[in-house]
Amino acid sequence: MNGSVTISLEDYHSFIDSSVQNKKGREKLMKTAKELGVFLSYLASREDIKKHVQSFNVQSTTSKIEFEGNKAVISLRTDI
Repeated sequence: MNGSVTISLEDYHSFIDSSVQNKKGREKLMKTAKELGVFLSYLASREDIKKHVQSFNVQSTTSKIEFEGNKAVISLRTDI
């Protein structure tokens, strides 16, 4: 399907700016998830928290924590 849309130049620039802000926000979110994964990995090596992580995964609607060996990996759920 082909078509066209007319928007003001101001709206176009707002759209572009919001896209850039969205990308920066996602990058910050991913960095935060990695930092939290490092912290969880540290905790997991000190105490058995895996049962608590499983409970979190059941309740969480936006993220999931998985262990790869002693490394904790936080991922965003794509099924939301």
